[in-house]
Amino acid sequence: MAEKNEKEKAVNEQIRDFGQVELEHGEDRISMLTIIGEIEGHECLPAATKTTKYEHVLPKLAEVEENKNVDGLLLLLNTVGGDVESGLAIAEMVASIDKPTVSLVLGGSHSIGVPLAVSTDYSFIVPSGTMVIHPVRMNGTVIGAQPTYDYFKQMQDRILKFIAQHSKAEQKRLEELMMNMGILTKDLGTILVGRQAVEEGLIDSIGGIHEAFAKLHQLIHEAKSCGKKSF
Repeated sequence: MAEKNEKEKAVNEQIRDFGQVELEHGEDRISMLTIIGEIEGHECLPAATKTTKYEHVLPKLAEVEENKNVDGLLLLLNTVGGDVESGLAIAEMVASIDKPTVSLVLGGSHSIGVPLAVSTDYSFIVPSGTMVIHPVRMNGTVIGAQPTYDYFKQMQDRILKFIAQHSKAEQKRLEELMMNMGILTKDLGTILVGRQAVEEGLIDSIGGIHEAFAKLHQLIHEAKSCGKKSF
């Protein structure tokens, strides 16, 4: 009994501190990871801000890749975006995992959250979920010179290229959505709600947690039957 209580306590602490949990269903062992609030990068955000720290996420993703007891990854997203470099680093890590991965957009996956949503093998969004595509922004003093513009353009191209490579959306169309002036008041960009994200090719299907788990179990079984994974 004491051992069971200690195990439950460890699981609760893992969920509370890092938004992570290991799930087991039959022979399938799934690691669930949440990306919520604002993605914190090289600078600490205010204590009152709900954040996902990339220095917590990257080691967890490395463990998912190397742990032979993990068969797949479920990524739950409800984020306003955040640090571009850190968000792309997480997305690249997820995309390079050699195990079945599925993402589910709950609430929203905005800004740098878009590359995170498309980085998995298959993606879902709930009907009321939203995705916002907008140009790169920067806080603080910005020098209005050509090199600054070139840097912003290079960063945007990196983001658009990643999204296009990991979804069905074309880079040219993504740039049109990013530079749209007719939806966001006093700003550039596009809000896609639920099925619109699927129609634009960003997300694979409409669905919730049931559909996400079902798809992940399917991908895990296909991988095992093909002999790709050795568990």
